[in-house]
Amino acid sequence: MIAFVPAALFFLLFCASARADRRRFQNAVLLGLTLICASVGVLFLLPGLPSPLDTIAMLLVFLVPSLGTLALGVFLIGNGLTMVRKEGSSPANLLSLAAGVGILALIALVVTVTDRGSHLVDSLVAGLVLLAGYVAFLFVCFLAYAYLYGRITVRGNVDYVVVLGSGLTGGEHVPPLLASRLEKGRRIHAAQLARGGPAPLLLASGGQGPGERVAEARAMADWLIARGVAREHVRLEDRSRTTDENLRFSRELMREEKPGYRCVVVTNNFHAFRAAMTARRAGVNGQVLGSPTAAYFWPSATIREFVAVFWEHRVVNLSICAAIAALTAVVAVVAVTT
Repeated sequence: MIAFVPAALFFLLFCASARADRRRFQNAVLLGLTLICASVGVLFLLPGLPSPLDTIAMLLVFLVPSLGTLALGVFLIGNGLTMVRKEGSSPANLLSLAAGVGILALIALVVTVTDRGSHLVDSLVAGLVLLAGYVAFLFVCFLAYAYLYGRITVRGNVDYVVVLGSGLTGGEHVPPLLASRLEKGRRIHAAQLARGGPAPLLLASGGQGPGERVAEARAMADWLIARGVAREHVRLEDRSRTTDENLRFSRELMREEKPGYRCVVVTNNFHAFRAAMTARRAGVNGQVLGSPTAAYFWPSATIREFVAVFWEHRVVNLSICAAIAALTAVVAVVAVTT
């Protein structure tokens, strides 16, 4: 059982960090390290396992991730083609397609190029695999913890339900993506009223973007009122242009009206964890809940969110990538000179 001590330590750190604040990215990394250390612990147990448990454990540790990576590449390419067909070929919509092609290309490179007698090529490919492995590790951490974070439910009463804007269609109409957020907020509002709690204020957050005839907050408020929400239960924050501004300006409004406020923030499920990290930085007193998103839209949107999180922590991430590149260069030089 000593082999599982590192996994247990990382798990305790994860629990402590998540208990302190569930909106930290370090929670995701600690969860990932817990899973990796647990897998290593399983490897140490393999020699002592009876058949067929040893074979099953070997498959779980090695074969399943390998086949899963291949299947993921194929899935992402298929999803990318669906995105292009339904949403167009904008750079954001090409993310899942590009990720799938990149995964399959790296697999093909490893299979066809390595073990050909060139130490230089082997060193360069190994460095590329390490870089991809680091990014993949962070992505899996992000994905796993985002899933856990998405299981959060509202406990007790809140003073505000903040719904983040996401752009209008035709300059004034609420699109399906935003309607999903508004419906989630409306249901939270209705549920609190149904259990006898005080009426929370629905705070529609979003300014007027380029090409929009009205502020997003105005269109969102009209959508809520048209579906039965009392006008006096709706507030508008109509200055923001970004998620960071959504949360900062909403915080200012809530603090001004009720200094000891408690809130929940509503966005789409793929955006919930990153919005939660932004809310933490903005000093918003509340968790972030996600509303449903069309299944075909989710992979590309999730990749986009991960890229944004990776860049938000670019000092650490780029430093590690640079260290891997430098180590690869040293190994390649040694390979050429020997």
